[in-house]
Amino acid sequence: MVWINPEEHKIVGTVLADFRKSKGVTQKDLSAQLGKPQSFVSSYETGQRRLDILELIRIAKTLNVDARQIFAAILDASAR
Repeated sequence: MVWINPEEHKIVGTVLADFRKSKGVTQKDLSAQLGKPQSFVSSYETGQRRLDILELIRIAKTLNVDARQIFAAILDASAR
């Protein structure tokens, strides 16, 4: 039995992608601001890479979004 379903990582990635797009930021721009390759952003947005809580908070700060908004959106999407 899998404790965390891979689909749940896709939910996190989709929510983060939606916030990024709502700010008018490309994956390339965000990755440059984070000091990471573009593939880093792509891999977590597609659910292929897990993020730890500190990475998620750093992404939220970089996007100038309150991390609580992101967590709420993830919880809402997970409830569906």
